[in-house]
Amino acid sequence: MLKVLIVDDEYLARLELTRLLSKYADIEIVGEAEDGHQALELLKKTSVDLVFVDIQMPEMDGLEFAKQAESQQFQLVFCTAFSEHAVDAFELNAFDYIVKPIMPERLEAVLNKVRLVQETYDESEQDDIQCLPDNHGLLLKFGSDYKIVRINEISRFESLGNHVAVYSDSGKSYLHISLSKVEKKLDPAVFFKASRSDIVRVDQIDKIEEGMASGSLQVHMNNGQEIDVSRRQVQLLRKIFSIDSF
Repeated sequence: MLKVLIVDDEYLARLELTRLLSKYADIEIVGEAEDGHQALELLKKTSVDLVFVDIQMPEMDGLEFAKQAESQQFQLVFCTAFSEHAVDAFELNAFDYIVKPIMPERLEAVLNKVRLVQETYDESEQDDIQCLPDNHGLLLKFGSDYKIVRINEISRFESLGNHVAVYSDSGKSYLHISLSKVEKKLDPAVFFKASRSDIVRVDQIDKIEEGMASGSLQVHMNNGQEIDVSRRQVQLLRKIFSIDSF
């Protein structure tokens, strides 16, 4: 059973989403809120698996609510009347977004993805680890467009000042977040921290060569990028690929 919270300042919008969700036997609507403040108060009183939140709301909008509720354990789906109001969702932990008016087939697709992630968490014996699953969707901006990019499509995270560059099958995008915060959300069995400024996906490493500095290494990614591995991380990389086992 998925416990759902609906956050929207428009009564008719809440009513319509409630109607669309009522056809699903595994959905329980545990509350409704007119703005982010009300939603945060409700979250103090009840556990929630999934929150549908509008972006433009008075008092506290959906973006601010997402920031305030960042430590909460639920999937967040933005609902917006305008596609250009999609946001940088990695920092906000957004799972997906839906453009209003909500189409039943689009809603069902989102619910199916939430169920899949929920099953993954339920089956895991490591409930204390809060790594994002490989199929987690990130809402990233490419030029003037926004696109959902899965973790498994990302080959590299690179720290650039106060931003992190994200390299994926869709191209290069940016996050307003620190690399250390990104690292905490990534599975260490899937991603390798090559240095203080780079995290790479292990299965996207094509080859490893000796680096320019003594004792250093350089990884070559499938997309052609070459990334230096810091000396302190060399032994871990050797262990991952069992370089010294032969």
